Amino acid sequence: MLELRDIKDAKRRKSMKLLIIRHGDPNYSIDSLTEKGWREAEYLSERLSGMDIKKFYVSSMGRAKDTASFTLKKMGRSAEECKWLREFAPLICHPGEKEEKIVWDWLPQDWTKEERFYQKDHWFEPELLREAKVREEYEWVTGELDRLLERHGYVREGNYYRVREANTDTIVFFCHFGLGCVLLSHLLGISPMVLWHGFCAAPTSIAEVVTEERRKGIASFRMRAYGDTSHLYVKGEEPSNSARFCECYDNVQERHD
Repeated sequence: MLELRDIKDAKRRKSMKLLIIRHGDPNYSIDSLTEKGWREAEYLSERLSGMDIKKFYVSSMGRAKDTASFTLKKMGRSAEECKWLREFAPLICHPGEKEEKIVWDWLPQDWTKEERFYQKDHWFEPELLREAKVREEYEWVTGELDRLLERHGYVREGNYYRVREANTDTIVFFCHFGLGCVLLSHLLGISPMVLWHGFCAAPTSIAEVVTEERRKGIASFRMRAYGDTSHLYVKGEEPSNSARFCECYDNVQERHD
């Protein structure tokens, strides 16, 4: 039960906000955007340009940089390019297949058989993932995230963050669906396999994560929104189906692969 002094202290405390944004509708063949993706990026920029944003970070991949370009130009800003924000893409040969595919693209009947995939400290242990050094890639990405957050005043200690400099900064990441799930899994303490298969981020959608400091100096991250595409709806633009599969198998107009 919070005491009165705790409530008063809480009102004075500050919260940092992270916006994790997927790139616009992709043209993977040229690592850029489709015509629709360019429109999405423009509509996104109209939303972001009205915000007080402390810092922009962007993936080294073209489709993320192209998505960011509208916002950065409109605001007269630049973004720090980070190689670790590129799509999370270790390759494995999935069960019953001959060609390698991205590690997080599994059929439900395959990945759900492995209980360890649901566990945040064991999801990387199955042999296929060990051979592809998936844990090493994950720890590189999340280690870089923690180093970045330390620059912004929050230092990782175990499963929470020690507040070295509380602030109300808004930080934007232009990145990718798979990579975004990796960031969220680390911040929230969830296996990324659960997020990769249970969450869907449409192109240019926004995930909003904020710090909470219920006791002075100790912060955790909490997600306030995921997959937010309201900037598209206000323009009458339907979200792209990229990253989604068929809702009913008999619908041949939707993806089945």
